[in-house]
Amino acid sequence: MAIIVQSKERYIGNVTPTALNVETTIVEITAQIDDYMVEGYLSLRNLAGGDTVVIKEYIAVDGQNYDLFIPPTQYNGPVDAPVIRFHMKLLTYNMKYKVTITQIAGTLRSFPYAFIKEVQGSVS
Repeated sequence: MAIIVQSKERYIGNVTPTALNVETTIVEITAQIDDYMVEGYLSLRNLAGGDTVVIKEYIAVDGQNYDLFIPPTQYNGPVDAPVIRFHMKLLTYNMKYKVTITQIAGTLRSFPYAFIKEVQGSVS
């Protein structure tokens, strides 16, 4: 049996927190029709001196309850290498995936992001 990419969806845009200390979702992907892969990028190029953000990545292994995938990461502006890569994850059809940003200090900024989801399929 060969595995193919059955469908592909891009999540591209900018995220701007609405207030300090409010966790804001960048991307959230819920259950799919088959196992899927997700990866992406976030740019913190707009962080200036005095700005601080916290990035969190979550996975719901049971398809219901989000758990942190890795410990939260804090960034203080400006950032020398501002692009964060979220490496490819292979998730079962019922798992959920989410990335958030919380700005905890400074002036609210906008952050560009680009993620891609590829849902697997099979050929007999």
